[in-house]
Amino acid sequence: MTLPAIDPQRLEEECEADAEVLANLRENGDQPELVRPVDVSFRGSPEALVRLTDRAEEFGFEYIEIEEGEDGEPCLFLAKDQAADAASIKELTITCLQIEQIFGVEYDGWGCELQDGKTE
Repeated sequence: MTLPAIDPQRLEEECEADAEVLANLRENGDQPELVRPVDVSFRGSPEALVRLTDRAEEFGFEYIEIEEGEDGEPCLFLAKDQAADAASIKELTITCLQIEQIFGVEYDGWGCELQDGKTE
């Protein structure tokens, strides 16, 4: 599959937002090189979200759930195991922006738990 080009301005905006999250994780002792589940979310029509769910594995994601957001719009959650360093998150963001175009959905961001290398 040929992946679509993404808008450089949109990527820059997403990367700026990502940098804030990454800085917050670092300030709280995160070790970004540690692999952990990173979840992403998309909003869109139920049909578009189901199409994405059916093909999520092609992009390296596992299905978590579709739930109704506060605004009543469905939201799809996917996850993949990866590091949370700047380069890995930028690659994740690029993939999600491409998915957004391919499936006609709206990328709604990513999240993960802090990993400090200490066992609980």
